[in-house]
Amino acid sequence: MAEMKFRTVKSLTYKKPTVEKGYANQSLYVNLSKPEISIKPVTQKMKETFIGGKGFDLWLLWNAVKGTTQWDDPENAICVSCGPLGGTPIYPGSGKSIVTTLSPTTGSVMDSNVGGYFGPYLKFSGFDAIEIQGEAERETVVLIDGIDEKVQVLEGSGLPEDAYETSRILTDHFGQGKPRNISVISSGPGARHTLIGCLNFTWYDAGRKRARYKQAGRGGTGTVFSRKNIKALVVRWDAVTVSTNRPSDEEALKEVAKMHSHEIVELDPKQNEMARIGTTHLVTIMNDYDLLPTNNYRYGQHPQAANIGAEVYRRLFDKGFDGCWIGCTVACSHGIKDFVPMTGPYKGMKVFVDGPEYETIAGCGSNLGIFDPYTVTEINFYCDTYGIDTISFGTGLAFAMECFEMGLINKTHTGGMDLSFGNRISAMEILHQMATGKGFGRIVGQGIRKMKEIFSKEYGADLKIMQDIGMEAKGLEFSEYMTKESLAQQGGYGLALKGPQHDEAWLIFLDMVHNYMPTFEQKAEALHWFPMFRTWFGLCGLCKLPWNDIVP
Repeated sequence: MAEMKFRTVKSLTYKKPTVEKGYANQSLYVNLSKPEISIKPVTQKMKETFIGGKGFDLWLLWNAVKGTTQWDDPENAICVSCGPLGGTPIYPGSGKSIVTTLSPTTGSVMDSNVGGYFGPYLKFSGFDAIEIQGEAERETVVLIDGIDEKVQVLEGSGLPEDAYETSRILTDHFGQGKPRNISVISSGPGARHTLIGCLNFTWYDAGRKRARYKQAGRGGTGTVFSRKNIKALVVRWDAVTVSTNRPSDEEALKEVAKMHSHEIVELDPKQNEMARIGTTHLVTIMNDYDLLPTNNYRYGQHPQAANIGAEVYRRLFDKGFDGCWIGCTVACSHGIKDFVPMTGPYKGMKVFVDGPEYETIAGCGSNLGIFDPYTVTEINFYCDTYGIDTISFGTGLAFAMECFEMGLINKTHTGGMDLSFGNRISAMEILHQMATGKGFGRIVGQGIRKMKEIFSKEYGADLKIMQDIGMEAKGLEFSEYMTKESLAQQGGYGLALKGPQHDEAWLIFLDMVHNYMPTFEQKAEALHWFPMFRTWFGLCGLCKLPWNDIVP
């Protein structure tokens, strides 16, 4: 690899404000085209109306774009915010960031929540949110240094191609011997060549001595990032304590946090074991209740589901603390150490894989007819490394596989590949093609809505059949739950503004497993209050899992 070099294009020195009651009371604006760096006030009205997190993002995006703005216009903004409760080290799940932009797949507003340290570090560096417009001429790194109180737009050369190496190298470079002070947002070549790109948000795992990451996956946020020629956003901050957020009542916060953490430590081992196996426990439950998407949602269960279930990953996951935020007792961000990929640029090399979680296992496993945990893990690794959303990859490829099996497309269209369900070799090849923008993988990487258009116009495929089997709504691929018998989850998907993503209304468990809402009236009531409750977490900077997966 060539020597990594940076040239400062624009710089701003600022005086870091004191965070008060969870707010820095200002946001950071960067325009890559001009280039420009400026600071905007966060007013009291803005706080009262939008709270923070997703609310701040939407307000900034609303003011940045016009009704005619397209996702690939320079004026489209990427906004990242945390929230007033975000960054509390003793409070479980308080490290969330929310990313908002205009989506390449839906053409509308997309938000995606993610763990890691970036949002809290950004706030403690002096900014409740960052808003980025414009397009850089060359690969660019934006550095927010809260320790030295400066923001820089850096033109980079000799940078790695993929997110796995980018995260590591930039953490080492900017950490100045203290890598835990750094959080990086990056994407990869897959985001540049597809419309389903994701963003990786890092935190430094001191126990394993490596940068690890979580993903803001949905709707092509990474594709917008790459379109703007952003290689990475880097934030640098120092130690975090309960006092860093300067809460209104620190003693009350400590008391509540202690109680909440104690409940999690006591109950999680008896319930879902999030701290040991993460969300992989859902595989068996979804399969038992006929809710595990299999072969493009044709079926809801499979006799080999246990091969990609919790007990397998219990053995594969590396032992150790896996919280993606400081002190989070849910600690569900598990990973696999010394995994050796069988394909691609990392073939034969030992790597650390962050994940997989349930959505990836179901989307890139059962929904593709693949029940080999090592293939699922390798898909997980390369999706993250290439900057590709695992949900859209899995659901999109499952659609292409069903089209292949139905004869709507054939080997002439796929470049000779057999796309039958269960063909893990072809699944890996499609993924590697996405990273290069070549072959049939480039088409699958456009998402289901565009695939339907291409298959119909160029291959003569029956559009009516594809409308029935293409699992997308509003341009967004479905997340990994069978909804045929769950009117509540169907409604949750249909009413979610961004498209069929479960974070706004994850009602499948309450509806189908617990049967808490047997009547139409109860389902309707849940569809009223549940999205508001879930949205509140995204406004405040909190993860939903401590409340969702541990029952007091």
